[in-house]
Order: sequence, then structure tokens, then C-alpha cells
Amino acid sequence: MQETKGAAVREGRLEPLLEEEELEIDLRELFFAIRKRILYVLLAALLGGGLSFFVSRFVLTPMYTSTSMLYIMSKETTLTSLADLQIGAQLTKDYRVLVTSRTVMEKVIEALQLPMDYTELRNMIRLENPSDTRILNISVTDSSAEMAKQIADTVAECASDYIADIMEQNPPKIIEKGEISHTKTSPKTRMDVLLAMLVSACAVVAYVSLKTILDDTIKTEDDIQNSLRLPVLAVIPEKAAPGKGKAKTGKDKG
Repeated sequence: MQETKGAAVREGRLEPLLEEEELEIDLRELFFAIRKRILYVLLAALLGGGLSFFVSRFVLTPMYTSTSMLYIMSKETTLTSLADLQIGAQLTKDYRVLVTSRTVMEKVIEALQLPMDYTELRNMIRLENPSDTRILNISVTDSSAEMAKQIADTVAECASDYIADIMEQNPPKIIEKGEISHTKTSPKTRMDVLLAMLVSACAVVAYVSLKTILDDTIKTEDDIQNSLRLPVLAVIPEKAAPGKGKAKTGKDKG
């Protein structure tokens, strides 16, 4: 095999030979390449984290969430069979649709004099039904913690009245009203900063790794041996630049 490769080199068929070789990744070389540029990795992480902190702290608007809770079943309903449980599950689906209906949204907007239409208000609301319960959580997110609470409470009240009228039953019971939150829902500054630092560092590591893997430049005799699988018989040193040669002796001057 070695004789075949040697013949290929002598016949000038070096390029096809290299194309037949599989790409090999030297993990040791890759490790040292990354370690050599570790300062760039750390710098990228610091810059990414700093930029994320600035955006989260001074650019993005803090958002707050308040949640009201509705009880799905009326007080006259008794759970005596599996059919009753199935009815409760079906009512939950109906309630989810009715709570964010256009009629309820417009009543809330009118009651609070909100400067928005019903679609904008609907986008501020998130409904959740905890598993194995007949509770419907109405969560509202807004830049004002006080307004988020007012909207959540008003949605629960208007939805309760509207559902009682449409379904001809006792109104759903509001078991818990919203509260003014002192903890912002978003942005999560600490998490955003850590994520930005990680992504920035990984981006630099990926760039260095890709550059190292794709760099097929032959720099030393070891590179020749590793690439061609042939022994290096001789090395031609670089020619010394003019004026940097060996100093002349006194005999030479004479």
C-alpha cells in the first residue's frame, strides 16, 4: 500500500490521493486550538452576557401576571357517577371558549375603559385547567401589575355572568381573585444572561473547531507524514534573508 502511495506521489497524482482520504479529526489538536483561543471564548461570553443584561434591564418592558380562579361546576351539581365527571370535563372546554369570547372581552374593555380591541385583550389572557380538577385559571399579563390584577378579576366576573346567562345555570363561583404581583414574569434577566453567555461561548468554540478541522494547510513535516502516510526523507530549510547570514571572519575579509 505504501508503494502504491509513493508511486502516486511520483506520478503527480497527489490531489486524487488526498481526496480519497477520509477526514480525520484530531481531538488533541482541536483541544489545543480551543485552549489557545480561550481568551476569545471568555471575551465572547462576557460580551454576550453584558449585551443580554443591558437589553433585559434597560430595553425590554417588565411584565407582570395576575391570576383569578373559577370553579367549573355549580353548587347544585353532585358528582355521583362517571357521567358527572365527563360532564365536568366537557364544561371545562366550553368555559375556555366562553371566557375569551368577543362578548366577554368587549364587556371587560367597557368596564375598565381599556385602550385596545378585543383581540389585543384576548392575547393578554392565558387559560389553564390543572389536571384532574374543575378549576379554570385566568391569567393576565401586563406591564402594570395593578392593571393585570384588575383585568383578571374583571374577566372572571364578566365571564361568570355571561356563562350563567348562556348556559342557563348558576354562575360559576370565583374562588380566588388575582393579586398584585411584585415579581416580574419577564424578562428573566439572570436566565437570559446565562443563556446568552453560553450561546456566545459555544459560537466561538464552534468557529474555532470548524476552522481547525477544515484547515488542511501543511505546516510541518509531521503534517506531511500524517496526510500522505509517507515517511519524510529530508527537509529543506528556509533560505536565510540577505544580511542575516553567517558573519564573515577576518580571513574572509582579507
